[in-house]
Amino acid sequence: EEAMKVSKPKVTGRQRDIVIWLDKMFLGFAKRWVLYISLIVGLYAGIPFLAPVAMQVGWTGVGRAIYTIYSPVCHQFAFRSWFLFGDQIAYPRERTGVNPANSFEAYASEEPAFGGIDVTTLDANLTYAAKAFAGSPRMGWKVAFCERDVAIYAAIALFGVFFGIMSARGITIPVLPFWAYLLIAIAPMGLDGFSQLFANPPFNGFGLAFYPIRESTPFLRTLTGGMFGIGNAWLAFPYIEESMVETRIMLVDKLTRAGVLKSNPAEAA
Repeated sequence: EEAMKVSKPKVTGRQRDIVIWLDKMFLGFAKRWVLYISLIVGLYAGIPFLAPVAMQVGWTGVGRAIYTIYSPVCHQFAFRSWFLFGDQIAYPRERTGVNPANSFEAYASEEPAFGGIDVTTLDANLTYAAKAFAGSPRMGWKVAFCERDVAIYAAIALFGVFFGIMSARGITIPVLPFWAYLLIAIAPMGLDGFSQLFANPPFNGFGLAFYPIRESTPFLRTLTGGMFGIGNAWLAFPYIEESMVETRIMLVDKLTRAGVLKSNPAEAA
C-alpha cells in the first residue's frame, strides 16, 4: 500500500512564496467576506445616484456613461425611478393614485423628450422614451437604477452589515427556511410586479372587469424590493458562512503546517 502512494514534490523557493501569499489572501477574504460583499453590493447600489449628481454639475458625459452601464440590468423607466434636484423625488403614473395633479403624465406632457408620444398609455413608444429620458432642470435627474432595484441591492448590503455585526458578537444567524423565503421575498414582489405587468398593454387585465388596473407606487416598489433583497441575503449568507468556516480551517491548518502561522484555533474564527 505504501508503495502505491505517489509522493508529491515539495513546493520551494519562489513558488512556495507565491502559494503562501495566495493562501494568506484567501484566508483574509474568508475572514472578511461579509464586509467585502457588502461594500461591493453597496457600491453597486450607490453608483447610480452619481448619475443625477453628474448631470446636475454639468458632467453629462459621466452621467450618460453611468446610465449606459446600468441600462442592460435595469429598465430605468422615468415613472418608476427616483429623481434628484427636481420638483419631486419621484413621478409615478397617474393610475397609482399618488398625487395625480403632479403625476408623470402631467410633467412628461410638458417635456420635449416626450413630444408626440401618448404619455397615458404604456406602450413601446412610451417605455423607450421613459428609459432614454435622463431628466431635465425642472424634473431633476433620474437615478440610474429604478426604485425597486435600489431597494433590492441596498437591502442586501444592509443585511450584510447586520450579519457581520452579529457574527462578530458570536451570534449565529440561522438559515432562512425556504417556505419563509417564498413568503418574504418571492410572494410580495411577484404579486406586486405581475399584477402591475398584467394591468398594462398588451394584457390590459385580460379584458376582465374585475381585474385591478393598477400601477405600483414608489412605496410598494421599495417595500417589496427591500423584502426581496433581505430574503435573498438571509437565504444565502448563512450557507456562504458555513463554507467560509471550512475554508478558514483548511487554510489555517495548511499555513500552520508550513510554519507561517502558530497553532491557534482563533485564527480560523
